[in-house]
Amino acid sequence: MVKKRIVFGSLWLLMFCTGNFLLAASEKELAPEAFAQHVNLALRRTAHGLLLAQGDSTSAIAPVQNPQEGVFTIQLEKAFEYDRIPQLLQESLTLHHISEAYDVAVLNCNTKEIALGYTFLDLAEPEGVPCNGRIQESGCYVLQISFQKATPTKADTGAVWAGALGILLAGAGALVWYRGRQKTPEQPESDKHLISFGQTTFNPAEQTLVVAGMPHALTYREAKLLRLFALHPNQLLERDFILKSVWEDEGISVGRSVDVFVSRLRKLLQHDSTLRIASVHGVGYRLEVAA
Repeated sequence: MVKKRIVFGSLWLLMFCTGNFLLAASEKELAPEAFAQHVNLALRRTAHGLLLAQGDSTSAIAPVQNPQEGVFTIQLEKAFEYDRIPQLLQESLTLHHISEAYDVAVLNCNTKEIALGYTFLDLAEPEGVPCNGRIQESGCYVLQISFQKATPTKADTGAVWAGALGILLAGAGALVWYRGRQKTPEQPESDKHLISFGQTTFNPAEQTLVVAGMPHALTYREAKLLRLFALHPNQLLERDFILKSVWEDEGISVGRSVDVFVSRLRKLLQHDSTLRIASVHGVGYRLEVAA
């Protein structure tokens, strides 16, 4: 009886979510002015991060240009590391709630020729983005991001309704499957979300950590911070990104909090010789996982 209530409750929730899906789909895209402003801020943050990585915290950042619809550029006159752009740019776009597909090109200021570049799909490739690790000649460059943003049409509206119908049909199919399936043992829910790195196993749902065979209970904030590090192994995370991801969603944003909680995690992980949370002065932290 309880399971039946859960199933019908889930179907009701599915219908509710479908309604929200239709509403959200019609309002998904930012207004052009707001979108441009968000991209502007994301590009400026990226340029700022590239300068900081070179130890430059004083040079002026050039204004962002919008030469044509969906295309934004910023001039980089100082030396920078191309390899830092993919992660830094994606972090900046995420912070400013931009999820559209995009292409990136690094252009020579004088010839306007493409020196380096990649598409957002390359971020998921095991070998990383094209041109990663290649020697970059010094000089003036323009960082250009082009969004693959289609204009909504009647066909798009039809696709939205088709998607909603698909959700409802999937729900009905799930109900039929539930009624006709045989009982099979299920994997415990807590085991489905384990994250393993080094000699450590982390369960975000249960807020538990096992380091070299030693169990530990984590606080909510410790678990949230460790999950962020675990999802970005060997990647430098800026303090601003950490604050926004772990604290700002609840209206709390205290810079000192990052240092305190990183110190706690270091003590918990100290018995795993393959792990180390390294600090980069003035920039942020990186969870280093030995190969």
